[in-house]
Amino acid sequence: MIKNYWNKGAKQKKRLIILFIILIVLLFFFRDNYQPALLFIRKYIFIFLICFTVIFFGFRGLLKSSSFLKKILSVLLMVVFFGVIYFIGFPYKMYDYMRLYSVFNDLNRIEIVELPLTQNERIQPLRNVFSMANESVGETKDVSLPKLVRVDGQNKWTMAIQPTEKYVWQGIKDNTEEVFSVSSTTPFPRFSSENRIPVTFSIGESLKFSRNTYNAVVQRFNPWMLFNYEPSETFYMKNDKGDWVEVVSLIKWKGFFFPHPTFGGVMVIENGEHDIKDYFERIIIGKGTYISPKEIKNHKYLTKQNTLAQKVSRLQAESLKFLSGFYDPLPWNKKSAVKIPNLPNDQNQQPFVTDFNFSETKIDADNGLYHWFGLEPISEERTSLAFSVFIPADGTDVLYFYDHASKKQGYAGVSAMPLKVKESKKEYDWNSNTPVEFRPYIKNIAGRNRMFFMGTISTINANNPGQFDGAATPDLALVDSEYRDVVWINAKKPSTWDEEVYNQLNEAWRTSEGKNVYFEKEKTVLEKNQQILDSIKLISKQEKDNLAIERLQNKIDSIKFNQ
Repeated sequence: MIKNYWNKGAKQKKRLIILFIILIVLLFFFRDNYQPALLFIRKYIFIFLICFTVIFFGFRGLLKSSSFLKKILSVLLMVVFFGVIYFIGFPYKMYDYMRLYSVFNDLNRIEIVELPLTQNERIQPLRNVFSMANESVGETKDVSLPKLVRVDGQNKWTMAIQPTEKYVWQGIKDNTEEVFSVSSTTPFPRFSSENRIPVTFSIGESLKFSRNTYNAVVQRFNPWMLFNYEPSETFYMKNDKGDWVEVVSLIKWKGFFFPHPTFGGVMVIENGEHDIKDYFERIIIGKGTYISPKEIKNHKYLTKQNTLAQKVSRLQAESLKFLSGFYDPLPWNKKSAVKIPNLPNDQNQQPFVTDFNFSETKIDADNGLYHWFGLEPISEERTSLAFSVFIPADGTDVLYFYDHASKKQGYAGVSAMPLKVKESKKEYDWNSNTPVEFRPYIKNIAGRNRMFFMGTISTINANNPGQFDGAATPDLALVDSEYRDVVWINAKKPSTWDEEVYNQLNEAWRTSEGKNVYFEKEKTVLEKNQQILDSIKLISKQEKDNLAIERLQNKIDSIKFNQ
């Protein structure tokens, strides 16, 4: 058809050339719009090739066959084939099963024999911080979802104060002009001026068209990346020069038969005003500097940082269900089949980004931010802790796991925590409040590493059950995963938490474990000096008493002598 139109004359040729040029221009400038379709083909390329092969040879045989019965048989075979492909691949999720197995085979797994300790505990859960941040902005502003990152050597919640998506015009003309950066280790996250950083980003998550973060990053992809990469979560942090940057985590799809997502590096977008040069750069080649996983070690601000997409880490953690073999997760086995527990009433699901110290574990692992998962047996009624999974949040190609099940520790998992907290405080109105986000709290107390889960009590909005809120000084509970006891701790005094735990549980520990190391609070310099002074006073008093006794004895001896 096109060939016939081309041969009609010069006018038709000119029209076809112009149409072809327009098509090429549209494909180039609007690649961010059709890139999800390319990615969809990439994810299921193996299935598409099988289906195309069956259709090609099926219709070829159908056309060549002279028998009506053979034609009907060919059609039936194709229908049965595609029916089997659909039901096995999707309702029975065998394609996802194979994809997860590909993730498992691609993992660099390391089993650890000792749990790392937690440090720099975050007190407020993510959604509480999000609610309090939204209380601090005006009608025309939105706050991006908080991310826990390292800023100036401290763990902080960072989020952009961006134009609201409710009013489209704001996203077209305005910039992101401020970033919240609040401490994660304080019960009093302040959203005032000193934690409200003035910085301008002409690329943002809520901005429109080429100024949208997703669009700008996709426009930056080369043809190979268009088929294999996708932008994921956005983080705000400082680079090595001390300037605020927008870091977009990238997901790379790896493999041919059953492609699976992996960490693909990051795209770094620098801050700056919008100008005409910026405009042409965005619409032509996008914005951002690509840093591959291998190059991240050359950028100090990206190491021991939180830049890994949770979509990737969740699949990596869940793939541990294959530890006992390919067939183990199937219904007739399930010896080591595990799941990531999702709590329906919780405001933030796993992973929980937590700061761990691996110094005492005798493995070559960095201290810093990790995605933590507490995996449990696959059955809904089983709530024991099977595995603790530690995935470096900076995308380092390694997964550390601790096997609680094989050690027969009998620890309770995250799913068991809400009821234990509610049972310990029956006087609470649990219809209006709920314990949320049970993150790990691992400390060396009384001679051994002990694992607790820290939960925060959040208030539920009666008109919107999905909205949570928390006080500036929230109620905190620590649950001993081994002894199942709940310790209510003072959110204002983190330095006393271990002592509070010991005071409540030490007798139970001694009864069960025998002798243990008693908790001793380290004395201050003043207390030590006072102790020395008291000792000196005691010695002086004893010396005076001895002298008095000696004088009396001498008098008694002289009286006896005179008699």
